[in-house]
Amino acid sequence: MLTLFHHPMFASCRFVRLAFGEYGEELALIEEKPWTRRKEFLALNAAGTLPVLLAEGDVPIVGASVIAEYLDETRGVLKREKRLFAEDLVERAEIRRLVDWYLTKTESEVTRHLVRERVLKPMMAEAQGGGSPDSGAIRAARANIRQHMKYTNWLAGTRHWLAGPRITYADLAAAAAISVLDYLGEVDWRDHNAAREWYTRVKSRPSFRPLLGDRVRGLSPVSHYADLDF
Repeated sequence: MLTLFHHPMFASCRFVRLAFGEYGEELALIEEKPWTRRKEFLALNAAGTLPVLLAEGDVPIVGASVIAEYLDETRGVLKREKRLFAEDLVERAEIRRLVDWYLTKTESEVTRHLVRERVLKPMMAEAQGGGSPDSGAIRAARANIRQHMKYTNWLAGTRHWLAGPRITYADLAAAAAISVLDYLGEVDWRDHNAAREWYTRVKSRPSFRPLLGDRVRGLSPVSHYADLDF
């Protein structure tokens, strides 16, 4: 069994867990608090970032997109119609674009700030960057949510899955990011019916069940978080 160093509220880590779940691969999970800069973890990844996969031979594979490529090359190519990448080069480019959208753009404009201010700061010592939440950062992130949900709603309303006719890494990246926001109660689903229907389909998949059981100490999820028919 491979080992994943992760944090349950990092979208990039959720993305990797979903991908392995879709392929029926079990992962040993080690929750890492990267702000502590633990020496043993830094020996695996000098950048101190998550996620890190300890792959065959205990070789560290660093970063969500890198892990996804590794997973595709070692498992995905054998999955045929269940492969999370497309065979067509143009379709693969679109999948990569959307993975980057949700794990980079959404992360930098929304998810990172809400997780840091609402989840991480209360856990961190002052010397590590902890303290009172920055209300300005929270307001700015919340102002950006609508743009990302509107775009997701458009994708879900014009395609069967976000990148095309079947589920791919693009759906998992989007679901990973949105699930973090949903846990925090930051998504207003009333104006995004297509996105809601798409998210319900992803949320109902077996790979998603472990995420629905995630809990953060001192911060319970919104009431509908684990409800498959919300």
